[in-house]
Order: sequence, then structure tokens, then C-alpha cells
Amino acid sequence: MHTEQLRIDPADLLQRLQVLGRVGDTGDGGCCRLALTDADRTGRDLVCRWMRELGLRVQVDPVGNIFGWRDGLEDLPPVMTGSHIDTVATGGRYDGNYGVLAGLTVVQALNKAGISTRHPLVVAVFTNEEGVRFQPDMLGSLVYVGGLSLAEAHATRAIDGAVLADELQRIGYLGTAPLPLARPKAFVELHIEQGPVLDAEGGLIGVVHDLQGISWQALSITGQSNHAGTTPMRLRHDAGHCAAAIACFVRRLADEMGGSQVATVGTLTLHPNLINVIARRAELTVDLRNTDEALLQQAEQRLAAFIAELAAAEGVRIGSRPLARFTPVQFDAGVAERIAGQARRLGYDARAMTSGAGHDAQMMARLCPTAMIFVPSVNGISHNPAEHTAPEHLAAGANVLLHTLLELAAR
Repeated sequence: MHTEQLRIDPADLLQRLQVLGRVGDTGDGGCCRLALTDADRTGRDLVCRWMRELGLRVQVDPVGNIFGWRDGLEDLPPVMTGSHIDTVATGGRYDGNYGVLAGLTVVQALNKAGISTRHPLVVAVFTNEEGVRFQPDMLGSLVYVGGLSLAEAHATRAIDGAVLADELQRIGYLGTAPLPLARPKAFVELHIEQGPVLDAEGGLIGVVHDLQGISWQALSITGQSNHAGTTPMRLRHDAGHCAAAIACFVRRLADEMGGSQVATVGTLTLHPNLINVIARRAELTVDLRNTDEALLQQAEQRLAAFIAELAAAEGVRIGSRPLARFTPVQFDAGVAERIAGQARRLGYDARAMTSGAGHDAQMMARLCPTAMIFVPSVNGISHNPAEHTAPEHLAAGANVLLHTLLELAAR
């Protein structure tokens, strides 16, 4: 078969997505496979079995990253693709999983056609991309590129108190492969958009050129509990009010700054959390993102100034603890151009895009030329059981991935 006519098997891709989607099934169409839980182990075992059935050599490194290696004709740096299979607690069936399973479908197409590549091909599954159970997010790929030491990663404690190294050992994924396994020639990650742009504008293939910087912090507010009925408003030290003020401020901040600036209070806990008691303590998280590092720093500075003023005005203490901080990423123009070229050659519309979400590709960009492929998310919904991408769009993205990897691995 001439390689220009080569296509993936859509039925195989859809079947794998359905089977993996049943691991951690939440009963409403969604998945819950938090990193290094029993459900994650079952998912990992399944993907590793599929890798071996496709003739891939499976290797696992000490942070639990999984690599399915397909040898090339020459001993050269590999061309790598992949993503993650851990989910948020209310996750869908496509986020992360699609990029991994599309990589396996590419391997299947090459095997069936009897095609060898000059460079090896590697399909990667990175540990703890979501950052839900362990923080920071993209932990496995961050360790892979040297941005976080293995010792620090192993000592990371989960929200349920478990230690990462212990959990890797418990589920059987404390591997011994070199870290990093290899410095790839290039890395290409295929992903659902997780946003509304492609779906709303009728686009099919997003060529991701850059990715927003991310600033996560946890805030702890300490005030004073008192009776909700007898304490005059002027004499309160209300942690709940301060938490609400911060949530309103970050929304106002994003609106005022405009552009790509977004801001979110995603978690909020009050203590003692009683209807008739002024909150003594509040804990919340703030997520700030921008494609411009200077503007992201400006947002951080404005938030810090507001917090200081609020603490003084309300007579409370507000502590801040950084959870994650990543600068904006510019992906490799050459890899992005190859993605766009292959998309158009296959007859698909392609448009340049920015990713508002974090991905393993942003870490891999520190190590090798990297870019991403997006396909539409229906109504822009993600991290939700209703997450969906049309089967023909899933196939289109996988075909663009196939031919982009072939081009990169043949040179």
C-alpha cells in the first residue's frame, strides 16, 4: 500500500475507547480513574496488554510512565506520541485516553500495512497528568524532562494521604526503565480540544501553536467564629466573606484584563460550615492562566495586593501556598507546519490554536520539538461525563497523527 492511502481503523479506535471507558465507569457515561488507584492500575494493565499484542516493547520508568516502543530501521531517536489515562473524578472517556489509544491505532495500521519507519515510534502513557490526586499536574512528564526530581515526586503526598512511591509500588508500576527513556526526535500529542472553538466554528483539526501559562495556589483564611445573629457586621472577622470576595475579585480581574486571561476559584471549604456560625476558616484554590508570561505575573501581583488589602480590612490572616506554576509554551513551528500540511493533504480544515488547558506536551516541549493536534469537543464540554467527540472527528485526528508521525519518522 502506498503510504498516502494509509488510514487507521476507526472501529478499532472506538472499541478501545469504549473498553477503557468501562474501567472506572461512573454509571453516567463518565470515568473515575484517579492516578495510581486500583482503577488506574486496571487501565494501565489493559493498555500494556494492547501494546504487547501490537508487538510493542513495554517499558515503565520509576515514576510510572509507560512506553510502548516500536523499533525503527535505524538506531535513531524515537518519534513519540501519547498522553495520559488518569481522569478527574467526574471525567469523560476521551480526555487523555484518545491520544494514547490513537497512538496504538496508528501502530496497528502500520503493522497491518507492513510499514517500517526509519526512526523508532513510541507511544507514551504519562503518570498523573490531571493533578487531582497528586500535585502538580503533568507530574510524570515533568519528571521525565527533569523539571521535578524523582525524589520529590516519590515523596509527593496525595489528597488522601498516600505517598506516590508507595502507590507506584502497590499497583506494580514502580518501573526501572531509564529516566528519561530517550530524548525524542519529536513529540506529537493528539487531544480533544476541551473547549468550544472548533465545535462552534465548524473546524475539524486544530494545530496547537502555544499553550497558556498556569498559576495555581491554595489560600487559607483564618478569621473568628461567632454567632451569626448576635455579632454586628462591623465587628466580624468572617473567613467566608473573604473567600467570596476573593472569588469575585478573580472573576473581575479576568474581565478587566481581557485577552486570554482566565481565573477560577475551583475549590472552597468553610469551617465549621454551619448555617448559623460565622466561618472561622476558609480554604480555597485560585487558578490563573494567560498565554503571556508578563500578563500572568501581573495577574498574580494584582491578586496578592488584593489579598493583603482584604486581610487588613477584615482583620483576618490569609496564607498562600503555591501548587503549580508553569510558564506559557510556544510549540515548535516545524512540527506544527507538518501537522497542518498533513491535515490539508487529507482534506481536513486546519486552523492555528492556543490550548487553554495544560498537557504533557507542554513538558515535552522542554526536551524536543513538540506540537499538538486538537479535534472538536461537542459543545466544548470536558471533565464531564457528557464529554463527546464525533466518531468521524476522532478518526480524522488519528489519521492526521498517523501521517504526521510517518513524515517525522521517515526523515
